[in-house]
Amino acid sequence: MDDLLKKHRERIDAIDEQLLKLVNERARHAREIGTLKGGGPIYRPEREAQVLRRLLDSNEGPLSDEAVTAIFRSVMSNCRALEKELSVAFLGPLGTFSEEAANKQFGGLSSPVQCISIDDVFRMVESGKVDYGVVPVENSTEGAIGRTLDLLMTTSASICGEIALPVHHNLLSAQSEQSRIRKVYSHAQSLSQCHEWLNQNLPGVERQAVASNAEAAKIAAQEAGAAAIASRRAGDLFGLHLLADNIEDDPKNTTRFLVLSSHDVAPSGKDKTSLVMAAKNVPGAMVDLLEPLARHQVSMTKLESRPSRMGMWEYVFFVDIEGHQQDVPVANALAELQQRASLLKVLGSYPVAII
Repeated sequence: MDDLLKKHRERIDAIDEQLLKLVNERARHAREIGTLKGGGPIYRPEREAQVLRRLLDSNEGPLSDEAVTAIFRSVMSNCRALEKELSVAFLGPLGTFSEEAANKQFGGLSSPVQCISIDDVFRMVESGKVDYGVVPVENSTEGAIGRTLDLLMTTSASICGEIALPVHHNLLSAQSEQSRIRKVYSHAQSLSQCHEWLNQNLPGVERQAVASNAEAAKIAAQEAGAAAIASRRAGDLFGLHLLADNIEDDPKNTTRFLVLSSHDVAPSGKDKTSLVMAAKNVPGAMVDLLEPLARHQVSMTKLESRPSRMGMWEYVFFVDIEGHQQDVPVANALAELQQRASLLKVLGSYPVAII
């Protein structure tokens, strides 16, 4: 038994030495590529998406695809940092799902920038004070984030990526027993996503919406009898007990985030394009807008209406389509839409989210 353990451990040590040499060799190549490029964006979402897809296609386990993705995102993040530490803004404070999404996409943040609102994230990117911004745009249970959609209409920033984050809610408290909970704090969407669980397990307990789940965890750490619905990281940050985990009503609960930047993204081979458009106020105008997409065989994956704020009962439509705006079918469809729509703004083309 001891001899067998020793054999496996010696082999692991040898593999670790090989991994260290290979990772450093990769880093040297990445740094040389940065020198040859002589400027331009360091973070290339399309290239990283291609790398991750290739690795996932080759993955035979036992590591899961999620584990492989996390490992190589961290490797790429550290290679990028040899050229420059990227600053990334997100809706703070630390411990929010926005921070978790940013860490997932960038393989960890060396220069995190906490913002007090979604508006501030947009402003930080638009002013060039940060390299990238991460904002929530929709939840699989609660639907679209209206403020993000409104800001996308007027921003000078572009969408350069998307993140699909499975959201797991936890009941956290400084109290060690659930029976002592008298009030539950969380973001309004999180309270809604855990509505049935709260009805069944904490009936009659007061619920209070706050600015973020991390703020809820902070309050729960200070107020007797209070609990928070938040992430495990928020619980760790504020030293809270985990009273119940995965309390969301929908086990597939997922929030989609967008990555904002000041630069466009080249095609990766599996992309999505987001745009906002408005129809002219004539009969059949909406059908007229959708017809070029169908004729050029461009698949639409999302259609969301939103008040235009330019007139009563006037609406704009947020649309996601498959493909990159440089792809010939997409480019042809967009050219026709430009002629037919009273408003058309391409928000960005970017790689489809990778797990």
